[in-house]
Amino acid sequence: MNDLPLTGLFFALFVLIVIGVFHARNALHALLEKGLDKEHLRKIAREPYFVQEGTPLYQQLLNFQRLKRRIALVVDEYGDFLGLITLTDLLEEIVGEFTTDPSDSIEEIHRAEDGSLLIDCGIGLRDLNRALRWELPTDGPKTLNGLILEYLETIPEPGTSLKLHEHPLEIIQTVDAGVKTVKIIQRTVRKGRR
Repeated sequence: MNDLPLTGLFFALFVLIVIGVFHARNALHALLEKGLDKEHLRKIAREPYFVQEGTPLYQQLLNFQRLKRRIALVVDEYGDFLGLITLTDLLEEIVGEFTTDPSDSIEEIHRAEDGSLLIDCGIGLRDLNRALRWELPTDGPKTLNGLILEYLETIPEPGTSLKLHEHPLEIIQTVDAGVKTVKIIQRTVRKGRR
């Protein structure tokens, strides 16, 4: 028995007892009002709602509606916690992913692998303003390409950076008649010396 290596054999006893569920917004209000302690958290928490693993989607939608709940804790046949499901999860299974980012719904705006936004410069300025909450002028050129060309008074080379009405952009692709694609340059926050 003493010859068995002790490495590689680790067991953890994990007991999960959920006593309540609360919305982060309510916790923030509680923190600002009275601070976060156990008693106050228990007061703002709702009784947890558990659902059995394998509950059909339609049935769970009806359960959420009937109980006026938006979140449930999923358990297996032994009552062990498996995860969390929300009303949004169920709706996305039916209709596809929701987004709160308006730029995700406009085909001229694409998110690059590095997280930056690539914009097709044929996009109308009104659409761009609406999607990104910008305030580019709309009384002159009607497209981003037109606005860039008016600003620079020439067709720029790829790699050119400019600040267009306080929005830093990098020219990614050009064509004979103008700018095809730009990238929004993410602003970095610099820590100043004090």
